Amino acid sequence: MTVKTTVSFTDRHHEYAARKVAEGVFASVSSIVAAGIEQMMHDEAEREAALEAMKDTIRARMELPRESWIEFDAADDVFERARAHLASKSGK
Repeated sequence: MTVKTTVSFTDRHHEYAARKVAEGVFASVSSIVAAGIEQMMHDEAEREAALEAMKDTIRARMELPRESWIEFDAADDVFERARAHLASKSGK
């Protein structure tokens, strides 16, 4: 089903859309809007999947027994160790 609606654009957005239609990249301004909405839907689905994966990882780690946790020493510069590790891998 197709639904008609009215959309307002800034001059900048309208000029861009008109140029893309003139270049043949899109068949119409409507198809540009539809492509933009599809991209937003895709991005949202990817973001939700990534958040769910992070939640699952956090839950799994929280279920580990306390004795398997890595102790954190505030004096330890974890970022410096990570930088050194990455530098050793890249040959720097």
